[in-house]
Amino acid sequence: MGTEGGGVAGVMATRRGRRPAVGGVQLTFEVIAETLREQIHSGRLKPGDALPTQTALMRKFGASSLTVQKAMALLKQDGWAVSRPGKGAFVAHYDQADAHDLDHEEVTAPAAGTAARIETLELALAEAVQQIADLRGRVEALESGGGGRGR
Repeated sequence: MGTEGGGVAGVMATRRGRRPAVGGVQLTFEVIAETLREQIHSGRLKPGDALPTQTALMRKFGASSLTVQKAMALLKQDGWAVSRPGKGAFVAHYDQADAHDLDHEEVTAPAAGTAARIETLELALAEAVQQIADLRGRVEALESGGGGRGR
């Protein structure tokens, strides 16, 4: 149960249960989530600290609001962050004694029960909305490129 892989083991543990990234490359929302996890693990962000705002993350990563929302949903699902309505997202509290070993499920997933299921559904919904937006963009591109057919 050791962590001989160092940082790589931590990255691999965060991908458990999710579809593999295309060609081994992380998707933008995964990069955002991993960056914030590293800041938490390194101590730059401590339990109870406010996470960067959606706008700040959009600017820093050149990402859409939906991409940032997916990253935040992933952090919440994995127990790294909690939301406080009207106040924002904050670093979740976890057992400091186990913070060095991020491969253990109890460290990365303190959220349980109904809240975890809701956050899982929110992530799935965000993915579906992103897919719809992507399809809408493709349809619009096709329509604008072939608008003069048959006339």
